[in-house]
Amino acid sequence: MGRQTKLKDLLMGAIKDKASQSKAAILSKLNTDACSPLSSQSLHLTLLRATTHDPFSPPPAKHLATLLSFGHSSRATASAAIEALMDRLQTTQNSSVALKCLIAVHHIVKYGSFILQDQLSVFPSAGGRNYLKLSNFRDNSSPISWDLSSWVRWYGQYVENLIITSRYLGFFLGSNSCIADRDRQEERISALMNTDLVRETESLVSLMEEICRRPESLNGNRLVGEILGLVGQDQIATVNEVSVRVNEFGERLSCMSFGDSVELLSALKRSEDCKERLVTVSSAVKSDLVERFWELMREMKGRVGNEKEIKEGGKLVVMAVRRDSVGESARFGDRVLKSSDSVRFSSGRLKVRFNLPMESCA
Repeated sequence: MGRQTKLKDLLMGAIKDKASQSKAAILSKLNTDACSPLSSQSLHLTLLRATTHDPFSPPPAKHLATLLSFGHSSRATASAAIEALMDRLQTTQNSSVALKCLIAVHHIVKYGSFILQDQLSVFPSAGGRNYLKLSNFRDNSSPISWDLSSWVRWYGQYVENLIITSRYLGFFLGSNSCIADRDRQEERISALMNTDLVRETESLVSLMEEICRRPESLNGNRLVGEILGLVGQDQIATVNEVSVRVNEFGERLSCMSFGDSVELLSALKRSEDCKERLVTVSSAVKSDLVERFWELMREMKGRVGNEKEIKEGGKLVVMAVRRDSVGESARFGDRVLKSSDSVRFSSGRLKVRFNLPMESCA
């Protein structure tokens, strides 16, 4: 019965794809601008070929490459490509098509040109959570479609978080440009306010938590396997970025406010909660490098905890002085840096760094 259902899904999907692609091909030939590989009809046909109804196979690499090529022309062409992709994603009711659209978006994040990534980052202008409109996605046309629906909901949320985190960082996490801009990024990190550095770290940890929420894997499904491979590469990039920031915090713990220390400690604890679930996502990271990363997390959590207790104790002393002598405490308060004050700190850079392999930056 299961084999018959699978064959039926493949047959129905192939028929739908053949009909839509044939129609798009005819329109492309009739169009006077069809000789241009970047015509709207060519874009539509490429998108259909990259996002078929097959629930078991990922988008062909050549069609994804053709889709990415629309980012090597004008900004208008790149904008049209993003709009067409998002329109197909948000209007389809088929889980296979939705997942392949999300894979295409993920490829733009990782491998797209600057113009294509820029158009993605501003679509839509409102941004925010659930702007991909997939949180309530359901496809009950078949058992496999129902199973894939949970992946559409999770993957849509993950891609949203990936884009939001990238906005905080100022670059697309795991993109091809991440190695070329590494030195510049490290200089930027060293000049960040403590509060901004904490915010970036929290955003990266949130992305790690989203990875942990993935549905149960569908054994043997290459479409799901493609998604896990892309997310696994992002996991490596996320670990690298968290490592750089945690090492930076190690250089400026004594200059952090009590509030920033509390927020950083919370982020470190949240990251440790991800440990068991994250390890199973990607086999590309060697176990010794993984252990070094988690050892860094444990060590920094202990240091931040100790520093927080010292600051907390000092805060209590100041409060006691104020109760005993209002006049003196007022003069004392003017001389002491308040816990809410932001500190710009340019530190010695990263004596220890984790050079985890990043296939996404190859």
